[in-house]
Amino acid sequence: MRLLLTSAGIKNPSIHEALLGLLDRPVSECHALCIPTAMYGHPQAGPGAGAWRFIAGRSDEPMTELGWRSVGVLELTALPSIDEQYWVPLVKDADVLLVSGGDALYLSHWVRESGLAALLPSLTETVYVGMSAGSMVMAPRIGEYFVEWPPPSGDDAALRVVDFSIFPHVGHPMLPENTMAAAERWAAGLGGPAYAIDDDTAIVVADGAVEVVSEGQWRYFSG
Repeated sequence: MRLLLTSAGIKNPSIHEALLGLLDRPVSECHALCIPTAMYGHPQAGPGAGAWRFIAGRSDEPMTELGWRSVGVLELTALPSIDEQYWVPLVKDADVLLVSGGDALYLSHWVRESGLAALLPSLTETVYVGMSAGSMVMAPRIGEYFVEWPPPSGDDAALRVVDFSIFPHVGHPMLPENTMAAAERWAAGLGGPAYAIDDDTAIVVADGAVEVVSEGQWRYFSG
């Protein structure tokens, strides 16, 4: 699996170009599945109009509205109640997974509970595009700074797909607490590598290599 981990979707030409590089073909030839699950666990994101805007391509964070050949919805909370034959082939046939923001630990819980976590290692040709919590969930930990929804485990562990954590939305005008100084304090408590990124920055993970693509500000913390 190739990863494009963003703070706020495909916000600028550099991130869009990185997406095309991972897809290795035009967006118009690719089938996408969008995953809105993280939104339901966050009081400021959904359920309701926010989830609809993400799915319908009406949000301020471009994901589903990029001109995909097709876009489907994969709701992780529903998957444990249906047979795998109805959804596993859809995931395997998708070229890209578009994963919304929201609550990272709520998303992590349902990625595991749904069975998607067990499927991820087999998706070697799939591109995963995360936004905010959809990016943070791939880390070993999200850090106590971001814990809102209390997971059954009682800790801040995420999926451990990558070996670094992510602090998104640095400098966002609606999130004045998300400063680079706050990110530095957050990183100091992680015990591992981390990136702080703004909405014009993304992290590409492909073939074992990590690359930052940015038209904004970011910082790496070695841990």
